[in-house]
Amino acid sequence: MKISCTQENLNQGLMVVSHIANKNTNLPILANTLIKVEEKVLTLSATNLEIGVTIQLRSKVEDGGEFTVDARLLTNYISLLPKERIDIELGGDNLKIECQKQKTKIKGQPASDFPLIPKIKKEKPYIINSRDFKEAILVVSFAVSTSETRPEISGVFMGMEKENIILAATDSYRLAEKKLKLAEGNKEERKIIIPVKTLQELSRILGVFKEDESIEEAGNIEIYLTENQIMFSYNGVDLISRLIEGQYPDYTQIIPTNFKTQIIANNLDLIKAVKTSSLFTKSGIYDVKLDFNGDNKEIIITSSSAQTGENTSIIEADIVGESNSIVLNYHYLLDGLQNIGSEQAVIEINDGNSPCVLKPKGKDDYVYIIMPIKQ
Repeated sequence: MKISCTQENLNQGLMVVSHIANKNTNLPILANTLIKVEEKVLTLSATNLEIGVTIQLRSKVEDGGEFTVDARLLTNYISLLPKERIDIELGGDNLKIECQKQKTKIKGQPASDFPLIPKIKKEKPYIINSRDFKEAILVVSFAVSTSETRPEISGVFMGMEKENIILAATDSYRLAEKKLKLAEGNKEERKIIIPVKTLQELSRILGVFKEDESIEEAGNIEIYLTENQIMFSYNGVDLISRLIEGQYPDYTQIIPTNFKTQIIANNLDLIKAVKTSSLFTKSGIYDVKLDFNGDNKEIIITSSSAQTGENTSIIEADIVGESNSIVLNYHYLLDGLQNIGSEQAVIEINDGNSPCVLKPKGKDDYVYIIMPIKQ
């Protein structure tokens, strides 16, 4: 193996793949990055056996071959080199790396010991804007269940419709759902569950690339599916992962279609008031009470604790319907307010024992549901 490439390209490629390469006592080679040169194409790969990531890089190829070296060591070393041409050559069990004023040998292991990363045929892709998808991952993944007792809700639901992709996550106490427009491609309807770590890794990879300010120029992600695997392709990167088996609960049944009270308030004012009240909630319950006063057009947020004291915050709001109240976990409420991406928040409730709906004003692509703390 003998190749040359720029420091910038190699550094970016290593940042993409090396993150999932981790030490594994049973299979130490999982801490390595696979460097493969085949048919004059340089490919970097890493896997943790659940997720596999590969990236193809531009390079000048003199001789093919493959080898693996410690991912963290190689990434840290390349990141410190000057932004100039790097020459890489395989010699025995060493990877020789040279640039203008640096010469290094890194010991490695044969590629024959590296696990095979599955491949999916690139046929019938679902295509979606990368920036939109990254935002969708951010605003739903926080609601995923961390419990292993119900594996089907430990991942993110993804529903493919003819025009849309729906992402949803729940931990039984709250639910987040985001709808996205499909750019083009496959229109076949599918329902799958993706491990949350897969989507978080995809989001991190998208962050490695410096996207243009224009959404139109941000580039698209292609999504390929088999019965039990998913692959995301973007900018020369392929991320492949297993899917979670099982059926996702029909969460649409708990989303209220009617409400007795609708409240519209400034989102930042709400966040500040809830954060203030959170300082005086009962430990382990984290309860804040929201009273919606239709006559005075205000929200009264109260909390009290035997240990810390009590607090009342009042903010102005537009209130339609009857006066009402509800008690919520402030953590769940803040998560929703901080992710709706809108200056104005819309809250809809029926009573203190029914789910609370939170969404951005003027948009119908995001909804967040919180189950109340019953008094």
